[in-house]
Amino acid sequence: MAYRTDLAIESASDIDVKSLKGIKQKIEKIEELTITEIKIEKEEAAKSLGKPIGSYITIEFPSLSKSYKNLEEKIKIVSKEIKKLVPKDGLIFVVGLGNSSITPDALGPKVIESVLATRHLKKEIKKASDLSKLRAVTALAPGVLGQTGIEVVEIISSICKSIKPSAVIVIDALAAKELYRLGTTIQISSTGILPGSGVGNKRPAINKETIGVPVISVGIPTVVDALNLVSHFFESLENNLYDSKNALDYLNKEAKSMVVTPREIDLLIEKSAEITSMAINLALQPLYSFDELKFLAS
Repeated sequence: MAYRTDLAIESASDIDVKSLKGIKQKIEKIEELTITEIKIEKEEAAKSLGKPIGSYITIEFPSLSKSYKNLEEKIKIVSKEIKKLVPKDGLIFVVGLGNSSITPDALGPKVIESVLATRHLKKEIKKASDLSKLRAVTALAPGVLGQTGIEVVEIISSICKSIKPSAVIVIDALAAKELYRLGTTIQISSTGILPGSGVGNKRPAINKETIGVPVISVGIPTVVDALNLVSHFFESLENNLYDSKNALDYLNKEAKSMVVTPREIDLLIEKSAEITSMAINLALQPLYSFDELKFLAS
């Protein structure tokens, strides 16, 4: 069966990438982190992976809910990868997608709380405060359709027409195929995002075609489909202890709308938001140190 996943690295694991034209993959290891960059260059490859043409950077690390070592170094590595996709000049619009009232979907709004917004600062204030080198950034958590009655893509595109950013960075919770990826994986992409995919409620795409400017997405898996999890378990059993066909029929009917999330999801969201927000701040404000940005964003 086809498993639902928002991660290009998981989609690529199901096919022979080397034999497929129009796709490139590079893997790099930095201490305890593994960075995989997948570039989809042709439509045939895009169809095989079920992902749009573009770059997908995946960073894998020890669980955020268990490992607190070298957090600053991890943030700097994530920041470096984000910076690769962000235009060097111009206003950047950072958008935190998701519902702050639903913990597994609260990553985006939580990140926005610590993103350094600077567009409103006047030149005189910047100069007097020794902040003249700050890049212009706006930040927004627009909520979800059920809260506002407005599609998120409508909100973002309307604002973009007014403020004219050089790019939009969107943050959202993602869905993974495998349970171990929850809180251990960050995906950075140049192709935009489908809001709500992490909780199985996909909304219209947010990308260059719908917004009018480049859209960089940053996402962390917080859920796995219950159907994915149990089906994968059944298919992995060495001994046929169950009637797998009947079991999968039942799961398709009863479990397809359910998702699974870790019991420590509150901590996972907190740490994921800390890493993501500071990585974005560092990527957008390279002329300031980690400590300076941490102070300014606090």
